[in-house]
Amino acid sequence: MVFDMGKIVLKLDVMMAERHVSLGELAEKVGISNVNLSKIKNNKVSAIRFSTLAAICETLACTPGDILKYLED
Repeated sequence: MVFDMGKIVLKLDVMMAERHVSLGELAEKVGISNVNLSKIKNNKVSAIRFSTLAAICETLACTPGDILKYLED
């Protein structure tokens, strides 16, 4: 039996724009490289560490639900 699964996408770019935070600034505050944060921002990752997600949320004063979205297939 095969299930059609949706996917989780990140709306990090939207939240960064709303908070007026640059990629470099967020990367520095979260403690990850610009390249890795860019991959997260552009949905080029298949996983994200909870510690990274928590640091992003703390820095942007948001919740995971503010930057994660489920899209049905």
